[in-house]
Amino acid sequence: MPVNLPIPSAEELHPVAGFRLGVTEAGVRKANRKDLTVLLLDEGATVGAVFTLNRFCAAPVQVCREHLAEGAPIRAMVINTGNANAGTGAEGLARARLVCEAMASQLGVKPQQVLPFSTGVIMEQLPADRVVAGLPAALADANSANWLRAAQAIMTTDTQPKAISRQVVLGGRTVTVTGMAKGAGMIRPNMATMLGFVATDAHIDPALVQPLCKTLADQSFNRVTVDGDTSTNDSFLLVATHQAGNPRITDLTSADGIALTEALLAVTQHLAHAMVRDGEGATKFISVRVEGGKTTEECLKAAYAIAHSPLVKTAFFASDPNLGRILAAVGYAGIADLDQGLIELHLDDVHVVTRGGRHPDYQEADGARVMAQSEITVRVGLGRGNCVDTVWTCDFSHDYVTINADYRS
Repeated sequence: MPVNLPIPSAEELHPVAGFRLGVTEAGVRKANRKDLTVLLLDEGATVGAVFTLNRFCAAPVQVCREHLAEGAPIRAMVINTGNANAGTGAEGLARARLVCEAMASQLGVKPQQVLPFSTGVIMEQLPADRVVAGLPAALADANSANWLRAAQAIMTTDTQPKAISRQVVLGGRTVTVTGMAKGAGMIRPNMATMLGFVATDAHIDPALVQPLCKTLADQSFNRVTVDGDTSTNDSFLLVATHQAGNPRITDLTSADGIALTEALLAVTQHLAHAMVRDGEGATKFISVRVEGGKTTEECLKAAYAIAHSPLVKTAFFASDPNLGRILAAVGYAGIADLDQGLIELHLDDVHVVTRGGRHPDYQEADGARVMAQSEITVRVGLGRGNCVDTVWTCDFSHDYVTINADYRS
């Protein structure tokens, strides 16, 4: 079960003006499963996007990049689960383009105005004929209140949907931000999440949408890891429909710009945390905060070394305060001139290590008490500067192995 993650309700997911979602069963991999989702954008919407840094990226990622580079306004997105269309060569690209052409024909737009997304098993050709055949039903289902059904339809090994809304008043008008994401394993996004879609009706300068998308990813999805594996299909999209009627935001450092950014970040961080809380087999949600770095980069090196360590993650699963594993991870993080005599380590309120050695007041029973919690904060002090950063992760349980061993069956 996910770690302290409420299941969203349809009523709490607010519609975004100018954005509709439709869902159907296309039989992409299994029968009787909602596995095809379409997202429809009104004319005038603006899209920002970031994608996986995995060089072995999937065909839909390649096609998305091509279509966005064309510069035509995006009017639709097609998402299938069950098949990643990755490792499929030229044929995979042709099938992704075929889906875009079919969707464009249904809507009366250009293929370059459609973005394809796939998630699921790698190295199997996408059954594009099934996806194309399912498009009319998905389009007929499209409406602005379908966020929860869409969040359910994009799931793979997720145990529950991930979606959230926030609203903020800007210039006397209510602005809505609603988002959904999927991802539970093969998660160290290195840009975003496996699949994530956030929409807002805020009236914002279109030139701000792409840099804002990157900023949001860097402060949320780029700070989580389940298992350290960067997917072939990671994609995060930010859509601004500009229909809320608020005064146009031209500066993100203005009062309205800050308020909108905070609302967007609340949504993206919730979705990023939800992936970790629903990490495959996860029983604990762990915040790793590294303080006192010379740079943000070295804080992240240390944080990810801890968060990726199988020895650390299995110790957390066992509630075993074998905390030397954390120190070892900091030591091999790649900070060449690290002075171990300056290292501090806390588990929540328990001071474990001071000046590189065991704190004289530390008792293993205190460490065991914290390790038994479902939510834990690891705080490491490097003693090198004033930079701070945080990464969120989970433990490794027996179920993680079972889920991934049985994934294709």
